[in-house]
Amino acid sequence: MIVDAARGLVVTNNHVIKDAQEIRVTLKDRRVLKARLVGTDPGTDIALLRIPAERLTDIRFGDSDAIRVGDFVVAIGNPFGIGQTVTSGIISALGRAGLGIEGYEDFIQTDASINPGNSGGALVNFAGELIGINTAIIGPSGGNVGIGFAVPINMARQVIAQLRRFGEVRRGRIGVTSTDITPELARKLGVKSVEGAVVVAVESGSPADKAGLRKGDIMLSANGRPIRSSADVRNQVGLTPVGEEIALEIERPGTGRRLVRLRVAEPFSATRLTGRTVPQLQGTRVADIAPGMPMYGNVEGAIVVGVEAGSAAAENGLRPGDVIFGVNRRRVRSVAEFLTALRGADTSLRISLLRGDYRITLVIR
Repeated sequence: MIVDAARGLVVTNNHVIKDAQEIRVTLKDRRVLKARLVGTDPGTDIALLRIPAERLTDIRFGDSDAIRVGDFVVAIGNPFGIGQTVTSGIISALGRAGLGIEGYEDFIQTDASINPGNSGGALVNFAGELIGINTAIIGPSGGNVGIGFAVPINMARQVIAQLRRFGEVRRGRIGVTSTDITPELARKLGVKSVEGAVVVAVESGSPADKAGLRKGDIMLSANGRPIRSSADVRNQVGLTPVGEEIALEIERPGTGRRLVRLRVAEPFSATRLTGRTVPQLQGTRVADIAPGMPMYGNVEGAIVVGVEAGSAAAENGLRPGDVIFGVNRRRVRSVAEFLTALRGADTSLRISLLRGDYRITLVIR
């Protein structure tokens, strides 16, 4: 979609242009324009491009917070490369998360036909306003079965603003680990609602700690937007630039509700950790994933905090920030398990690791 005609800004999905050596945009009037990549955010699967700002018309933004299940919508795209196509349907659900499609999920679900080629296209309301970016489908054959997903435009706008400013989304942290409220947990806490996110850990010295958050606090809203689950906390923090303030409404069982304000801190850097040396991988240091790290509670393994230049590990591609979760097809969940697995291994090591959103296997001899 053209989101700023005056500046020639175009939004699409990151997976559409990922690894492209050259990007071209074909307009409805059949002009083909060479595009420059302004920035991309794999976490929300959004990319921002720039094309020559000549005779363009941008799309009007709607308010994705105002839409409701059952509202009629239109999806626009280029399914299977056959040409610009419009399909219609309704909003089937809101706030879909936990699908494992993206790192930050708060999808609009629709039954408007979305197929391969629709990615990056517009989901609009009947007023012609953009409310979402068509991104993914669920279908056993890879085609439409009436379950499509779009990134809400209110989320996308925050991403676009950072991509325009920085070329990337600069995510930070507030230093809390949270979990969803289940009916059993609600009874234990003595609260009636099952909406919100319960704080299960607070990192010492973090913005949350300084603001007075405690284990057992229930986070209800962030900057006025409701928190329905722990995924909402992650989304709100992840889309707030480092240094900006978040106003959290919390409920402390037995005490009542209050508003706390805190500033998003710089992201955790693995290279700040001392770590433990690895005798079998000279020049390599690893550490456990600790509270405060972005992957804490989501990933288990040993994180690489240092790799000496010129070492065998470095020459074979091991990098600081890699999360090792397997050795010679043996699962490891901590530094202790990693070191134990190495002691029983041969001279040739098959290391399974996570690097960002990707799984990689390195063979180190």
